[in-house]
Amino acid sequence: MLKQLKSLSEKDWRVRIQRALHHGDRPWQGLLILFSGVVIVLMLVIGGMLWVKSSGSRNAFGLSFLAPTANPNWDPVNNLFQAWPFLYGTLVTSLFAILFALPIGIGIAIFLAELCPPWLRTPLTWLVELLAAIPSVVYGLWGIFVFLPKVVAPIGNFLADTLGRVPLAGALFTGPIPASGASRLAASLILTIMIVPTIAAVSRDVFLAIPPSQREAAKALGATEWETIWQVLIPYGRSGLLGAIILGLGRALGETMAVTMVIGNSIQGGISLLSAGYSMASIIANEFAESVSQLHTDALIEIGLVLFVITLLLNILARFLIWRVARQAPQEARS
Repeated sequence: MLKQLKSLSEKDWRVRIQRALHHGDRPWQGLLILFSGVVIVLMLVIGGMLWVKSSGSRNAFGLSFLAPTANPNWDPVNNLFQAWPFLYGTLVTSLFAILFALPIGIGIAIFLAELCPPWLRTPLTWLVELLAAIPSVVYGLWGIFVFLPKVVAPIGNFLADTLGRVPLAGALFTGPIPASGASRLAASLILTIMIVPTIAAVSRDVFLAIPPSQREAAKALGATEWETIWQVLIPYGRSGLLGAIILGLGRALGETMAVTMVIGNSIQGGISLLSAGYSMASIIANEFAESVSQLHTDALIEIGLVLFVITLLLNILARFLIWRVARQAPQEARS
């Protein structure tokens, strides 16, 4: 009798413990909350370190450090620093890269998910994902010896001879491009090649996750393959596609070595896409180890702070847009 009571009490305690832990749900939730908190703390620590270490530059130059100017100063010898050329170089190369990569990446994803024969789908998927695994320095070396002289220089000269004469677009395509091809255009095209695999891989997974019933319903109503893709699949998966675009843009903003090797690294390039320039990541990579004064170091750290804030704002905007799209989807389905 005592043994039975003892076994019942042990079983009762075991059941209570299992109920308290929800079969592992609560420990798992606790781990997720812990790691999420660690990520937030790490982000705050990085931002705080950049803010503190850049105090000398912020106190010396204020908002004029980032203000657009026709004749920017970056003179480490005389401690004169303005970051506008690097900010402009980062934004213009990243925006043109995403404009070039978006149709290519989405097109590859549509082909792999909807149109590609089954026997060809797996090898092509491996090849696309393999492009994302190539180190950026390899892209830079290939760009210097092959891509710039063979592709970028002819394209740059063509753009200078055509769009460079158009009144509104002429400022962006003022030529000629340097003989080596090193320019903001080269950086944009290299970034395009680097972010296409990211956009294509994520977008492909988005299309594959769409229920087959969506395709069947559209085709049952007489829609063609193109109409099904354009009017059903893309609107259905637009939140995921938006996430793919933001991931690609985030990589383009922070890319360092490949951009440093092909952008030309010149502060006197004007606003033309065909001129040599700098990006925020490339100026830090080039000069941080050889800074000549404390103010020079502080200015480079402030550039890093600006890049950190831009990336953070981009991610916040992306989450907001995805939330808006996800919120509108049930309303459109009900209507």
